Amino acid sequence: MSMHVFVFDIETVPDVDAGRRLYGLEGLSDAEVATVMFHQRRQETGGSDFLRLHLHRIVAISVVLRSGDHFKVWSLGTPESPESELIQRFFHGLERYTPTLVSWNGGAFDLPVLHYRSLLHGVPAPRYWELGDEDREFRWNNYLSRYHMRHTDLMDVLAAYQPRANAPLDEIATLLGLPGKMGMSGAKVWEAYQAGEIEVIRNYCETDVLNTYLIYLRFELIRGHLDPARYQAECERVRESLAREGKPHLDAFLQAWREGAPGAPA
Repeated sequence: MSMHVFVFDIETVPDVDAGRRLYGLEGLSDAEVATVMFHQRRQETGGSDFLRLHLHRIVAISVVLRSGDHFKVWSLGTPESPESELIQRFFHGLERYTPTLVSWNGGAFDLPVLHYRSLLHGVPAPRYWELGDEDREFRWNNYLSRYHMRHTDLMDVLAAYQPRANAPLDEIATLLGLPGKMGMSGAKVWEAYQAGEIEVIRNYCETDVLNTYLIYLRFELIRGHLDPARYQAECERVRESLAREGKPHLDAFLQAWREGAPGAPA
């Protein structure tokens, strides 16, 4: 495995400020603006109300950092942190560690959203945008190229870069005996956000990033970067770390993992 692995996931809500500006909706409440945005999107797509990526605002970024003997899962900033701070903290981690970034669908969703939002807030991230001009190594392996592993989008890689072969994180996690979504989903985030349940969103994001990391360990096993004994040891490291945290949502994740499908890995 790479020296530093940084698995990440973001949760977003409609950027209602952008909606007001683009559609001339001054005077409407946030909920009303979002309703118009969703309606507009359904008109464009003929059904889906999933907003175009530049109309998302980030409300949570959760990460797993695996570095040396260290394993940690957490959400960046605090529930009160402004979006700009979450983004600054994310890119600061990249500047500090130059890790292998790991995501599920990060190439098609999380990273483009981070691009638009860092553009909006003016967040510099020279290491992330490096393509080999300052550091020659980045010419052959950088964060932006689809076929490089410095950012490993597991969904994309496992689908052999064929969009029609893409699989949902929840289903792959469930097939591997992992907890999967545990009653929450991205579709419910706006509702939870409006109810002020930012902690619920952050906790959900952390379980998503844990599912992604555990699938990544399995991926490292099949590509020969981990042997079976080391793979089991890495899974055990995660279990011990989550148990030490003593947080209800992590305990629930652990319990669901223990109850995974018979014969499931780990």
